[in-house]
Amino acid sequence: MVTAARFAQMEFPLNNAHSPSHPLRVVVIGGGPAGLMAAEVLADAALASALPIQVQVYDAMPSVGRKFLLAGKGGLNLTHSEDAEPFLSRFGERSGSLAPVLKAFGAPQLCAWAEALGVPTFVGSSGRVFPKDMKAAPLLRAWLHRLRASGVQFFMRHRWLGWSGDGALKFATPHGELLVQADAVVLALGGASWSRLGSDGAWVPLLAERGVALAPLQPSNCGFDVAGWTEHFSSRFAGQPFKSVAISFTDSQGQSFGRKGEFVATKGGVEGSLIYAASGLLRDEIAAKGSATFMLDLLPDKSPEQVLAEVKHPRGSRSLSSHLKSRLNLDGIKAAMLYELLDKETINKPAQLAQAIKALPVKLVAARPIDEAISSAGGVKFEALDAHLQFMAGSAEKQALFCAGEMLDWEAPTGGYLLTASMASGRAAGAGVLRHLGFAEAAAA
Repeated sequence: MVTAARFAQMEFPLNNAHSPSHPLRVVVIGGGPAGLMAAEVLADAALASALPIQVQVYDAMPSVGRKFLLAGKGGLNLTHSEDAEPFLSRFGERSGSLAPVLKAFGAPQLCAWAEALGVPTFVGSSGRVFPKDMKAAPLLRAWLHRLRASGVQFFMRHRWLGWSGDGALKFATPHGELLVQADAVVLALGGASWSRLGSDGAWVPLLAERGVALAPLQPSNCGFDVAGWTEHFSSRFAGQPFKSVAISFTDSQGQSFGRKGEFVATKGGVEGSLIYAASGLLRDEIAAKGSATFMLDLLPDKSPEQVLAEVKHPRGSRSLSSHLKSRLNLDGIKAAMLYELLDKETINKPAQLAQAIKALPVKLVAARPIDEAISSAGGVKFEALDAHLQFMAGSAEKQALFCAGEMLDWEAPTGGYLLTASMASGRAAGAGVLRHLGFAEAAAA
């Protein structure tokens, strides 16, 4: 085991009092957007005001920002351009908890931050905000360069194991176990989706055994299994998109969702942006009732009356498939979905067929595993934290401990909301550390 004394020789002495030669040590555990933002706030304040603070970032992976880079593979969606009120509403029942951090650092501030890194942004047709080059890697490189220039130290392949008996942080490293004393700690370890990128939820038992109030981690922005595709449908249409459709759903509590968009058929179910947007309601309904059935409108731009008129139009010797394609441009996966989910009697009754085209019931029986999800719900409850995201007395170690990012108990749809809230909470936690250490003026800057 690498002892604390040995670590002190490698870096700097463990602190009894702080001074420029023996600075306060702030440890950030987790090198994703939330952790890097917390480190930036602390390092910038230390640099600007000559504060005696040393910032260290520890991460279990060989490099930081791995999920961030994956998110940018198809074009990095930084945030969303909609007004503050609808933006905040995307966080549902946690809107109130996140309101202060998003007010301090919302979409406009995030765009300005990216511009300051030399990464200009633009607003896409959907209102989503992207870097002009659509890439995550240049932004992350510029960010890390600035953090290192500000004095932030990075320790890779350091997996957090919890605390030692005297309150030191324990890490598993390639060279053995390491003990680190810290004056303050920011936990930003992510949720439990995409564990191969570092977010594996391994922190849950470490906090649970210390009495921290936690909500169970669950998949969010996830796909679902349907009540059994046939082999014919699965083999032929898995991976194909449903374009220009709409779904609607009302759960057993009366909460409703309705939106137009796109989603994709999978080998065993459905996934994609339209499904992700409703995933929280669908997941919770399945948990409560065993299944959830949404209504699929295959032709949302046509009224029920228009669809019925076209279906009832005489088709002569043409097959029903040819008729639907000719009169309604309904073919491919959309037509196949009708044959997949309707019985022959229903398909051959024009009124019932027209009704199904506008409201086809799709029964879901399970959410896909959390490791496949884009993000996770659940985590550290806001009730365990104060207004500055610090764990309240009795909920964790007596050490000054803060929390940020996807570890927190919130969820939001894709569209830039996840990244914005993660980064905003990281900034809030960093400012909270400054206040705790007695640098309130720097925290407010």
